[in-house]
Amino acid sequence: MQTMDALNATPEGGLNSPASLRNAGPILEVLKAHMPARGRVLEIAGGSGQHSVAFAGALPGLDWTPSDPSAEARASMAAWAGDAKLPNLNPPLALDMLDETGWPTGPFEAMVCINMIHISPWAATEGLMRLAGRSLVRPGGLLAVYGPYREAEVDLAPSNADFDVSLKSRNPDWGLRDRNVVAAEAKTAGLALTRRVEMPANNIMLLFRAV
Repeated sequence: MQTMDALNATPEGGLNSPASLRNAGPILEVLKAHMPARGRVLEIAGGSGQHSVAFAGALPGLDWTPSDPSAEARASMAAWAGDAKLPNLNPPLALDMLDETGWPTGPFEAMVCINMIHISPWAATEGLMRLAGRSLVRPGGLLAVYGPYREAEVDLAPSNADFDVSLKSRNPDWGLRDRNVVAAEAKTAGLALTRRVEMPANNIMLLFRAV
């Protein structure tokens, strides 16, 4: 399970992510404003599963399917979901953006990807955009991504600069991506960047729509 967060196991078997607890509320506010009232949602790189429970619980009209390539992450997701017992939260899928084998065909009204793009090789972002381009309903299907980015018109916060160095020291294929490069990759898959939302701790959310 790829993360820069300190994870602790809970008595129920799930992993507790302090970062997930901090950012779930602000992310949920954006999702509430832009998600459809009903439909299927695929979450990519869902990590501990705390986001899945928080979002599915707050958006009961959505049929929520989390995923992660890590068996450890999926076990944590299952533990959190088992405790929450939400009727609209499905078992986690084993999806890897570097391996198209087993990718779902959709259609999905929305896809959500939190804190993956900078903690993965660039090929994972390419895969994310290909999957979204294939699987989102057209027109209007939503891809929401969250995390820190480099932006030409915005000074890089010192904390993000330090974070970028830390990421690259752990894996040279990781690191903060340029927002415009991510948007250009999305465009190749038929996705248009429609909104940028500033978030706490120098993060942003980017909302793409299938066209």
